Amino acid sequence: MFSSNPFTLLSQSVPPLVMQIYAILMILAVGLGTLFDLYHKRSWEFFSLRRKKAEAAAQRQLAGWQIASLAARTIGKEVLTSGEFCKWQRQASHLLIMYGFVIYLVTTVLMLFVYPRAARTPTPVTALWNIGALMVLAGGLWFFFALKVNVAYEKQSPFRLIRADLFVGSLLASVAFGLLWHLVQTAHKVGAASLFLLACYILFTTLLFVSVPWSKFAHMFYKPVAAFQKRREEASGASDLPAPAKTSNIIR
Repeated sequence: MFSSNPFTLLSQSVPPLVMQIYAILMILAVGLGTLFDLYHKRSWEFFSLRRKKAEAAAQRQLAGWQIASLAARTIGKEVLTSGEFCKWQRQASHLLIMYGFVIYLVTTVLMLFVYPRAARTPTPVTALWNIGALMVLAGGLWFFFALKVNVAYEKQSPFRLIRADLFVGSLLASVAFGLLWHLVQTAHKVGAASLFLLACYILFTTLLFVSVPWSKFAHMFYKPVAAFQKRREEASGASDLPAPAKTSNIIR
């Protein structure tokens, strides 16, 4: 399973071009969905007005190297290490999901566009596809059943779904059905079960990428921008917010 390309066998009945067009459409759906989200929620206007207000209230001008340093700190903390989470459990869960998702997406693109009909796709690529999917499942299920606020603190059932669960829920379903479909294919049992799992995989993958305006998918783009803007305001003296309290009991 870790050494086989799940899309190679599929290419015998579905032309690789069709799979590639589908992948491109999903990428476009994310881009268009994010733009729609910016317009519909007026997020772009909010960020623009906040930047202009900060520039007018700035007490000092920042040099280029200072702005670059702030950007590097933002990438290092909010993007690469998810350091904004105070509790290590939330941070670890988020990192598993994030890095697993990135690995899963990159290897999917490689298998679809570089090795769609390859008799033997490089083992590191296929192994990483499976590892990335398992990382998403581990981090996502940990979050879903133990770390969600309404589960951990309000003691509600993890199966009580709300719109905020759309991103994680559809991601988990997509990855889970993808792995199950691959497992059935690896066992050379191509039939009704395989077709059903493939249909579920496509359904939840499509839901994941076309639901950007209604899910938290776009937040992964907003959070670094907001964090960078906050750092820039503090460094330029434009922020009117009090210094954050140093406590380990803040729930994020």
